[in-house]
Amino acid sequence: MPQIYKIYMNESALILTHFDNFYPEAVQIIDDQDFDIKPLFQDIVKKGLQKNFVLETNDPEALFQKILTTVKFIKAAGGLVENGESDYLFIKRLGKWDLPKGKVESGEKMREAAVREVEEECGIAIDNLGKKIDSTYHIYSLRGDIILKKTNWYYMKVNSVPGLIPQIEEDISEAKWISPKNMAPIMSNTYPLIRDLIRELK
Repeated sequence: MPQIYKIYMNESALILTHFDNFYPEAVQIIDDQDFDIKPLFQDIVKKGLQKNFVLETNDPEALFQKILTTVKFIKAAGGLVENGESDYLFIKRLGKWDLPKGKVESGEKMREAAVREVEEECGIAIDNLGKKIDSTYHIYSLRGDIILKKTNWYYMKVNSVPGLIPQIEEDISEAKWISPKNMAPIMSNTYPLIRDLIRELK
């Protein structure tokens, strides 16, 4: 199957896909001729849109590379952490539940950054770093720049149930172990990107 890109923008998303693919989440189809992602993102922010846009193209990879030339691109890494009782680690940042993650430093490998960020943001030590779960893309604005962030997510384990220390200076007000049976409060107050990531794991 040809490459499909899903770029999250607030409560909306842009899906880059091939003409031959049927995408069930289609809400609005966009023409790829002279496409510019900045006006779309600004319109989503201004109108508070909550829907998916689908852009059908002969070459999703080429179009994605073209988008990268129009925005500031940064890399981040984070983790889905399971403890010894099979609960998962979530943080509350700026009022919403999230997974710990952060920017990759110069010369740092993505896997190394993922572990460092989780340990720094939650005050724990990771016992085991597992496989990469997924890579996600997210667009946001910061100080007048439009930024596209790629985040690599990794599965991690801690052997016990360590206490958590939220990194307040990173706007994290709470860090909590959540049972898979009690995900409803998380799913109702998180980002579409995180909801999709959790659904994939199920």
